[in-house]
Amino acid sequence: MKSALHGPGERGVRVHSFGRAGIIGSVSAVLCATSLLAIPTANAAVPAFPNNVVVFPDRDFVTIEGYQDRVGQTATVEVHRPGIGIVGSAKSVVAAGDVAFEINHPGGVCWGDGTDVKVTPDIKPGDKVTIKFGTTEAGTTTVQDTYVNAPSILNGNTVVVKGHVAEGVNKDQMEQRIVEPALKETSVGRRDARAVAGAPGGDDGYTSRLEFGLDGPNTFTATYEFDETAAAEIAAAAGGARSMAWEESDADDNRQGLTIAEYGELGGPGMGGCPNGPLGSGPAGPTDISAAKVNSDLKVNWAPAVAVPGTPAITGYRVTAVAATANGTERVESGVRISDPKAASTTIKGLSADEEYDVYVVSVSSVGETFPAPHAFAKTDTEAPTVTASPNGGTFSTAQELTLTASEQGSDIYYTLDGTDPVSGGTSVEGAVLYEGPIKVTANTAFTYSAIDPSGNASDKKTIEFKITNDPVPAAPVIASAPKAGLGTAELSWTAPDAGAEGLTITEYSVQAYTGDAAFGDPKTVAGDVTTLLYDGLNGDTEYWFTVTASNTNGAGAPAKSAPVTVQGAVVAVAGPDQNVARRTTATTVTLDGTGSTTAGATYKWEQNLTGVTSADTVKLTASDTLKPTFSLPVYNSTMTNNPLTFKLTVTVGTTVRTDEVKVTPVPDKVTIASATWKPGDMRVSGSGSVPGATITIRVGGPEGRILSRVNVAAAVAPATGGTWSLRLRDNAAGTTNPGSVWIESTVGGTAGPLSVTNR
Repeated sequence: MKSALHGPGERGVRVHSFGRAGIIGSVSAVLCATSLLAIPTANAAVPAFPNNVVVFPDRDFVTIEGYQDRVGQTATVEVHRPGIGIVGSAKSVVAAGDVAFEINHPGGVCWGDGTDVKVTPDIKPGDKVTIKFGTTEAGTTTVQDTYVNAPSILNGNTVVVKGHVAEGVNKDQMEQRIVEPALKETSVGRRDARAVAGAPGGDDGYTSRLEFGLDGPNTFTATYEFDETAAAEIAAAAGGARSMAWEESDADDNRQGLTIAEYGELGGPGMGGCPNGPLGSGPAGPTDISAAKVNSDLKVNWAPAVAVPGTPAITGYRVTAVAATANGTERVESGVRISDPKAASTTIKGLSADEEYDVYVVSVSSVGETFPAPHAFAKTDTEAPTVTASPNGGTFSTAQELTLTASEQGSDIYYTLDGTDPVSGGTSVEGAVLYEGPIKVTANTAFTYSAIDPSGNASDKKTIEFKITNDPVPAAPVIASAPKAGLGTAELSWTAPDAGAEGLTITEYSVQAYTGDAAFGDPKTVAGDVTTLLYDGLNGDTEYWFTVTASNTNGAGAPAKSAPVTVQGAVVAVAGPDQNVARRTTATTVTLDGTGSTTAGATYKWEQNLTGVTSADTVKLTASDTLKPTFSLPVYNSTMTNNPLTFKLTVTVGTTVRTDEVKVTPVPDKVTIASATWKPGDMRVSGSGSVPGATITIRVGGPEGRILSRVNVAAAVAPATGGTWSLRLRDNAAGTTNPGSVWIESTVGGTAGPLSVTNR
């Protein structure tokens, strides 16, 4: 797995995940944030390697790494601000490669793509950036509150970088970095210099240290001592200082939940066509604007605007009518200002009955008005509205809430309770009641209603009747899981619903089986304090679904419907549960388990499902005619994969044949390439592995390319876990040219690469 940290003009740079020893290609920039929020050191939903959510708050830019088990699926990324809600979102399809997709960066998608939040969020410390597939969260990064807050200071060969770090940021999970490609031409020999907490460190051409509190609380100071004055001058002038913090670091030192704050970078749209920032276009505008002429009046209606989360509240609206006829270079303009943010209509009076008007409605907030102004053309309205009622009358066991809705915005709905017409001659009659919101119906009642739109058009009158019996029945039970299939049986369970009202109890449950749309047999009942039933007498090898209905003394409530289930017949094949099997440094014996299959008079046949007879994932089954065959999961060797191995069990009794399948998924170790460098006669490659004793194969020219060498993973010094590996080739073995990139594979299944080999 590689990280996607890169910058303008460097698309395609792909380097190792953000472990301390990793070589990371990056844009020359650093963070600038202003919040003093305390950030938690970890988040339960932090993505796990090889997946990651990397946030660049100063550029409002997010990189999604990994998620290669989701290639082709659509992901939703949301920026959540505590106490406010979602302030930005976007959808994108996961692509193959180390970088699944990017948001607000050239080549990626814009904020707002595929969602209704059409704004580039101003990402701030404390925000939570979450990736979801459907409704399932797949990882969250909490934006860390640390940033460089001043230009670098040069004093001889010393460069000092100062910045801010809030309480709550884990200082052991921080790094300050200066990024400048010109450093490659100095004794540094690479495009960046780094400082981390702890003992003084550094690399070729410099030493460094990262200290805290030297300039007071919540401060950090990174100090670099360069071997060459030229390198120090280049680093000080780079303008590429950054502060990096991450929420978790796994056993392989992969930095998960990473924030990269970049000094001097600007936020907002990252490329042309992306939406403005939250204040770039003023407040959000109203929608569904309509305007109708009634003599010399202009009646205007709209759907109230909804402020973008995190922006100032909308305080009202400005409605303007501009005459279509020009007097030279001037057109008459009339309008009103409204100080109610919930307003949805107004009337502009005193206009010319013979003139046509353009109508504009803008939202108003403390930052100004909507730009550009939403527009509607005035027109003469002769169409009568319609009114819908919910519920539309009927007999009910409990009180109801009646909602009346007119088809045209701004319409007034009137009703009567004695059957008289509430509207006559385009206006309400005496005794009619103006509908102002849902009506509680607690007794037998008839409603006669009609609506008048802003132009005076009246709807047809309608009458609906409610009968309230006040004999409540139970709600529908909740069936949380599919029925469990047995031999001619299905076992159901459910959660008891509300009994209907205080003082009532559920007297019984009725369970009805169905095949297709037809009921199967008579329903079965259980007592009201029982919430399970073994439904027997079913036909084998047949799909059924069920309803469960609760009853009380007033009668039966609404039924709940189960998921379908296929009932077992006389012959059953059960291949057992899917398995995840960890690869090891030696071959691993795996046992398949057909227990639960028919035994009397049965014969068995296990076989591996393969895409071709020469598949590198082929294994040999032992005792394949028994219920528990075994096979050996070998150590990894390219071109083998870690794809699931699928096995089919066939059970035969006489002429009856049944089959079932099971998947066995090899679980590889985690390996990384931390660095790869070369100079004539000397090549060095190093990295980590989670399983000591595994053999690492280093290749060039591709994941199946030429083998440079093999090395073993050595155990890390306690209390650290996992291990490390390294390779050094000298003289002819190192070659006369830089090999370009390297790939690795482990005998325990892990792979990594490519990583570009840098010149020393």
